[in-house]
Amino acid sequence: MRDRWTTVGAGLAIGAAITLAACAGQPPGTTPTPGLTARQADRDALAGLAAAAKDKRYIATYTLSVAKRPNRTVTVAVATDGSWVVGLPGGALGGLVDIAMFGSTAGLFQCSLGPAAGSAAARPDLAPVSAGCVKVRRLTTTIDPQVQHIFTDWIDPLVDRATALWVASVPLLPGSRGACYSVESNSAALAPPVDPGVYCYGSDGVLTAARVGFGTLTLAGSVSPAPPSVTMPAPVVSRAPLSMTAPPPPPSPSPSAGASAKP
Repeated sequence: MRDRWTTVGAGLAIGAAITLAACAGQPPGTTPTPGLTARQADRDALAGLAAAAKDKRYIATYTLSVAKRPNRTVTVAVATDGSWVVGLPGGALGGLVDIAMFGSTAGLFQCSLGPAAGSAAARPDLAPVSAGCVKVRRLTTTIDPQVQHIFTDWIDPLVDRATALWVASVPLLPGSRGACYSVESNSAALAPPVDPGVYCYGSDGVLTAARVGFGTLTLAGSVSPAPPSVTMPAPVVSRAPLSMTAPPPPPSPSPSAGASAKP
């Protein structure tokens, strides 16, 4: 996977400032409590790192750790023109197909990159899925690999000061650098604007680790500069997007069929 993306561009767009809504309601002259003051400082610190990340452009690889699955290498590239791609080995059909999510001015695409390593031996009953990109207007849980959100649309809630988020500094995740913050939604009545979890950034604005609902990402290796643009990783095809879940197993041979096959 890494070789596949060494010619594409990268970057991570995040942005600028979070305030603590609870502090706004304090009467003039009231000294904030130490807990609220620290929480405000944590929000501001994360906002500063997000501001540094907003204009960062780079190619990077991350190790994705998910319970009960081998570690995988996620490749992220966001170019200077804003086009981006996030490659995920074994990301569709329950791990049978390598995929990438691609975004540009042309829209959002779910791209099959071909069978995942070892998938043919695991499911010889299935025809291999050929490479191709499908335009998607709306991602549902059925077709959403989720990993790309942390580098794309989850950025906006971190930027927007009106987003109801609770932020607190926490110890560094293993393998990370910089600073880590726990991010939660302040409103139980609304769907979380970002996946609750821990987000870690270096002082240069690079995401160095994250522990969220889909797993744990850890920056692996060095970060490379971005090219002007990212190319769509496969041709556009006309078919339905791939599901995240595995297809049903093949039916077991009936006892009568087994008996008739004997000499």
